[in-house]
Amino acid sequence: MKAVPTTLAVTLGDPTGIGPEVTLRALAAVLADDSTTRYVVVGDRGLAARLGGVPGCGNDLPEYLPDAADPARVSLASPIPSLPAGLAHDDPAAANAAVAWLRHAAMGCLRGDFHGVVTGPVNKQSILEAGHRFVGQTEFLAELSGVARHAMMLLGHDEKGRWLRVALATTHLPLRDVAAALDASKVRQAVELAAEACALLGLPRRRVGVCGLNPHAGEGGHLGREEADWIAPLVARLRAEGLDVHGPLAADTLFHQALHGAFDAVVAMYHDQGLAPLKLVAFDNGVNWTLGLPFVRTSPDHGTARDLVGTGRASPASMVSAIRLARTIAGSRR
Repeated sequence: MKAVPTTLAVTLGDPTGIGPEVTLRALAAVLADDSTTRYVVVGDRGLAARLGGVPGCGNDLPEYLPDAADPARVSLASPIPSLPAGLAHDDPAAANAAVAWLRHAAMGCLRGDFHGVVTGPVNKQSILEAGHRFVGQTEFLAELSGVARHAMMLLGHDEKGRWLRVALATTHLPLRDVAAALDASKVRQAVELAAEACALLGLPRRRVGVCGLNPHAGEGGHLGREEADWIAPLVARLRAEGLDVHGPLAADTLFHQALHGAFDAVVAMYHDQGLAPLKLVAFDNGVNWTLGLPFVRTSPDHGTARDLVGTGRASPASMVSAIRLARTIAGSRR
């Protein structure tokens, strides 16, 4: 029986941001180092053509056909009517398209048409103002998939090839709400999924460091009680269950230790605690990986950067990393 090639959907993201242009350029790069994976661009045909298509593949990509006997290396699925050229940033049509493309790709994954999805960046404010109930792509995909156990992991490497892998116990919350939202189940989930991610990546070890919530991990209770009252006891229980987990540790030293190899992954308690060091180390190649979904989902770790649209200065490096990681994980899971 002929092996079915890995097929990844790649959404263009917000059509008024840099997602479309970096996606098309990134696909040209990944085609050069892999001869079997098939890619389906989920977006607008006219927009892709105006941007020149995928370099080396022409500006008129073939239509994606799920049952094609010999599928094209890169094809295009356009699930909604064509968008007009020159959409304004605040036009609801742009936000509606981004959501429709995301939903189409996810449903294709759930049907088994695609083995994973790489999502272009979207603008959350625009999506909310267009009337959608939307926290983020991670939460949208988790709800669509019907999974309660999920976490966001950000990962990337510095110029010396040293990696940071950061799973978040909470994601898009105002800082004043973080302490109330945190509990043992959220941290347990992030630790377990981080360890599973290390296994999917083929790492020889699954050592996870857990950040404290407060400065200096609570300073023995003098700077907050969360560490002593429930984070440390949780870590002890997880270790007793066989996980290689350590903490709570002061975040201002834990990331340095992880970058130098003491830990394979870090669990951060809130968004900026984890993303600030990650972006310092891997601003151009950082990747967002949603853990816990029934399919692979990665995304570049940057926004729509509307000020860079059409300038030629938007780097496709993070999208390239996101596609390559999705390809690796999808192959591992298959």
